[in-house]
Amino acid sequence: MKVLLAGANGYIGTRLIPVLLDKGHTVVCLVRDKRRFHEQNDYSEKVTLLTGDLLKTDSIDKLPEDIDAAYYLVHSMAQAEDFAELEALSAQNFVQVVNKTNCRQVIYLSGITNDTNLSAHLLSRRHVEDVLRGAKAALTVLRAAIIIGSGSSSFEIIRDLTEKLPLMTVPRWVNTKCQPIAIRDVLGYLEGVLLHDASYHKTFDIGGPDILTFKQMMLVYAKVRKLKRYIITIPFLSPKISSYWLYFVTSTSYSLAQSLVDSMKNETIMKNHDIDNVVKRHCLTYEEALKLAFEKIEQNSIVSSWKDALNNGYLTAGFMDQIKVPQNGTLEYKVKHPFKRESAEVLKNVMAIGGNRGWYYWNWIWSIRGFLDKLFGGVGLRRGRTSNISVSPGDVIDFWRVLLADKANARLLLYAEMKLPGEAWLEFKIIERHNQTFLSQIATFRPHGLWGRLYWYLMWPFHLFIFKGMAKRITNFKES
Repeated sequence: MKVLLAGANGYIGTRLIPVLLDKGHTVVCLVRDKRRFHEQNDYSEKVTLLTGDLLKTDSIDKLPEDIDAAYYLVHSMAQAEDFAELEALSAQNFVQVVNKTNCRQVIYLSGITNDTNLSAHLLSRRHVEDVLRGAKAALTVLRAAIIIGSGSSSFEIIRDLTEKLPLMTVPRWVNTKCQPIAIRDVLGYLEGVLLHDASYHKTFDIGGPDILTFKQMMLVYAKVRKLKRYIITIPFLSPKISSYWLYFVTSTSYSLAQSLVDSMKNETIMKNHDIDNVVKRHCLTYEEALKLAFEKIEQNSIVSSWKDALNNGYLTAGFMDQIKVPQNGTLEYKVKHPFKRESAEVLKNVMAIGGNRGWYYWNWIWSIRGFLDKLFGGVGLRRGRTSNISVSPGDVIDFWRVLLADKANARLLLYAEMKLPGEAWLEFKIIERHNQTFLSQIATFRPHGLWGRLYWYLMWPFHLFIFKGMAKRITNFKES
């Protein structure tokens, strides 16, 4: 079959590609930037790539007419307040382009919406379903609750809370029931309904065998990790306070925390098991899903992560056009440190920066900066990195975004996503010149007005010590 995949760079889409290829399907991926897909994906030579931003129909390449089925895996926990309008527009544009093909089926992964008084995000999912029904092709909707897998937002939040807090005072939404499902089973269902006549024009709930409260999920996590954890529920915490609590304790952004808290008031439990008549599957338990996620983490084989989704700030679909750091109106701090080790060893240290490895020098200062960033509504340091051993354009490294990770030319370029009165880039490059090898570090800042310049000069003493110390440690660091 020829299958279109919209959302191919997303958390689910990235993992669905190998599943479809293994079944012998021809996969056509609709992506906003082919370069990012090539950099991040081992399957870039095995699929057909089309460029297009579903919010801009004039940017979408013409789809092949002989498409048999299409997956719509475009979701947004967007920072924009008008996220529901954007999700609806994206779905409408998708219908418009798919209707020009011979597509027989559209498959959409939605959220379980069986409760009353739905949150804004669950209502948006329901509205997208209605929009997609406007396609000429038959619509199949799979509704899932919390998805558990390495790199999923739900798993990472449960992990953050349980690993960091021996004693938790938590809001009442921890007693809301849900039916978590392993990412492996989600992929199995997505592939199982593909061009299955019995799934046409149908909506199915999907979930694992366990129905648990969020509190129970954290306690089961603690049991798996052999941790003792105590949870005290405080019923009077408002949604706003709950959002701030989640934001400061976990790696999530405030907007995502707000969306999650809003959605956690709703029970997400399967009301029907009609999917069993279409796809026979023995789903993993919640505990089995956790153990599988940790296997992937320990093997450094996290395929995709929610954290790598682009925000709606400076970085847009064409963010890879920004690999040339601007020169006009900028301030710079440069360090050029000579070394005598093998360049490959130093480059390996450069590419492993951040996350568990840290920033090599004065990590406590970086931690304070991350805390201050959280305090002012930024992303903070807790996002870490998806993989400890590899890095690709678009990846997150703490409060930086990777613009370029060029091993061939020994260059790493990061863009700051922290709260700043300006824009900042941090570049590492290994230079060989006149029989000598240097590690070049350049911090570039484009200030916004007087406050931006004042910020730069206030930070200058820290730059003086941090960047010199960091360059020295990077060139000397050896793993124990």
